[in-house]
Order: sequence, then C-alpha cells, then structure tokens
Amino acid sequence: MHNGSLPRARFLAVEADLAAFPAVTLLGPRQCGKTTLARAIAEAHRARGENVVTLDLERPSDLARLADPEAFLRRHAGAHVCVDEVQRRPELFPVLRSLIDEERRPGRFLLLGSASPTLLRQASESLAGRVAQHELAPFSYPEVVAPGHVSLEQLWLRGGFPESVLASSEAGSFRWREEFVRTFLEQDIPQLGFRVPASVLGRFWQMCAHLQGQVQNLSALGRSMGTTHTAARHYLDMLEQTFVLRTLPPLEANLGKRLVKSPKMYLRDSGLLHALLDLDSYDALAGHPVFGASWEGFVVEQVLLAMQGTRWRASYYRTASGDELDLVLERPAMRGAKARRVAIECKASSAPAVTRGFWTALRDLQIQEAWVVAPVREGFPLGEGAECLPLGEALGRLG
Repeated sequence: MHNGSLPRARFLAVEADLAAFPAVTLLGPRQCGKTTLARAIAEAHRARGENVVTLDLERPSDLARLADPEAFLRRHAGAHVCVDEVQRRPELFPVLRSLIDEERRPGRFLLLGSASPTLLRQASESLAGRVAQHELAPFSYPEVVAPGHVSLEQLWLRGGFPESVLASSEAGSFRWREEFVRTFLEQDIPQLGFRVPASVLGRFWQMCAHLQGQVQNLSALGRSMGTTHTAARHYLDMLEQTFVLRTLPPLEANLGKRLVKSPKMYLRDSGLLHALLDLDSYDALAGHPVFGASWEGFVVEQVLLAMQGTRWRASYYRTASGDELDLVLERPAMRGAKARRVAIECKASSAPAVTRGFWTALRDLQIQEAWVVAPVREGFPLGEGAECLPLGEALGRLG
C-alpha cells in the first residue's frame, strides 16, 4: 500500500484556509507526508484549471530559481506557489510579506517546513495576520485504523510515519525507523540550524524515551547527561521544536491541594519511542517496563491530534499525594452547547483496573465524564459515571 493513496485529515482544513488566507504554512516532522499532501492539493487546483508552481528547496535547481526571489515570484504572480523546505531560505519571508501586501489574494503561497527556530520566528514576525498555520503529524488512528488500512496494534507498535506504518514487514518498519533516527540526528538537526553533536542529542533522546510519560525534571536530566539543567532545557526545546517530543502542561486549579506543577513529557511517535528502546516486536514491547507508558503516550498523542483546530484544552492532573489523571480535557461553552470537562486515564490492559487516586481526582475536579481508554473491543461501565472505552470510540466522542 502506498501512502500517496491514503487521504489526510488535514486536506480539507488546509484547502479551506487557502481559500481565505494569502499564505498557509504546513509544518511537521520530516517524512510525515507534507510533500504528499501538498502534491494532492496542487493536483486539485490544477484539475480546476488553476496554475500551480512548486519548488523543493532541497533541489539545487529549485534553489537556484530563487536566486532573485522577488523577480521569480513576480513572474508567477497569478499562480499558486508551493515552496517545500522553506526554512532553507528564511530571507524569503520579507519578500512574501511585501508581495502579499501588494495583492492579498487568497491561496498565493503554500509553505512547507520541517520546523526550525528561524522558520517559526520569520513566519510569525514577517507574515503576522497574513498566514494560517497548520501542523501535519504522522498518520493518526482516524486516517489508517478506522478505515481498516492497519490494525490498532500495528499503528501503536510502528508509529504513524507513512513508510513505517505501511511497511510490508515488521523488520522493514523497524529498519526504516532506525534510519530515521540516524538521519534526524546526523543531517536534519544540523540543517535546521541546531548546533549539538549527534551523539549527545541521541543519548538525551534515548533518555527521554526511558522517561516516557514522566514529570519533567531538568536538573535530573542534566545531571544524568553530565551537564546543566540549562543544557537539558536546550535539548528538550530542540526535540519539541522538531515535533518529536511533546510536553503536556499540568492543570491549573485552586483546590486547596498541593499540585505537581511541572509538565509531563512524551515522545510523540510511538514507533520512534520503540526504535530508540530497541523494541522491534509487540512481544518485546509487552515485556518491557515502558509498556504502560508507551500506551499512555500513544493515546495522549492520538487525542491531542483529534483536538487540532478545536477549542479543547488539554492538561494532566496530579497531586503531591499521588491522585492523578493522565488527561483532563476542557472545552468552554459554545454555540448553545454546555462547557465540558472530560477526564481520561490510559490503561494498556484489556481488563483495566483504576486506583483509588483516580476516583479521588474525579471528585476533586467534579468531573462528570470519565473514560479509561484501553485496548478493548467494546466499552463497558466502570461505575460512578466512569466508562472503559476503546480508543476509536473515545476519539469519536470529542466531536
């Protein structure tokens, strides 16, 4: 199965913003499918008789075409221009701003990038008010599991990168992820403007994998690396800005209890997590201490991807005494619908059991909707308003 044949959930959202904004940026990790999505959008525009110009700035020939970017873009003033790997030419952004201000026609520019401090800064400063921003992640549950392309177990084990999840064998998938990790550290990180030895960042990334789902402790991370908490913060920022690590903030609440106030950290793609820990099969994963944390991170990422473009806000809840909820989702009242607060606990078991701290947390936060998301086929009640749900059903209820 080729990933180009699978539709992406962000297609319609990006198309809608191209019809409303002069520029749209599409950011995400390398090899997650940005170019494939942009190609599908370009084909749709060409099918409507519109002129589309595409540039891939990793190609020297395309890079040379932008030797004089203003002259080139003026020659194609009536076209939709798609620029891939735009972070390679950060000086392009002021030119785009000037051209957009001359003619604020919707859909003039689609800008693809693998993220970098320069790219994000230039986009926010130069194109403020002129650009809509989208993040494209690897394949998610609604894109590949719900239609039956792969199983839940396969997506969890392999992660969502197209070449990994759709590989013809487990060995091929694992080999692809090993190469992704190597290339990311040795080539992508330096190209994105970060200056850190591949061996150092690789060791830090692997350490984060062992700490999947744990509360962030920069001082401890720094000591483990033989460096300072400032350096650990820098390494974390690098992984977060390149979309391979996510930090989840703690819930802010005035409950008269002492709350944990540091964020939790997760490797975003479960397949990369397993590759960094050398877990090449489900059996290897099931016997590893990270098994439960892997499922938790997988569920958290799928839920947060489903929340893109919505008004849901996510955090976690933990008290100093150990009462905890993996996810607390809050949405304000909107269009006549009541405000909602949903608690989610992640359990990697077909017969999940929750602790007393779970029930205490529900009472503390006065939560009426509580779901334990587990690898089960059908949901069932747990009592006191809580339910055990399969992942797909939980995602569907967030609509």
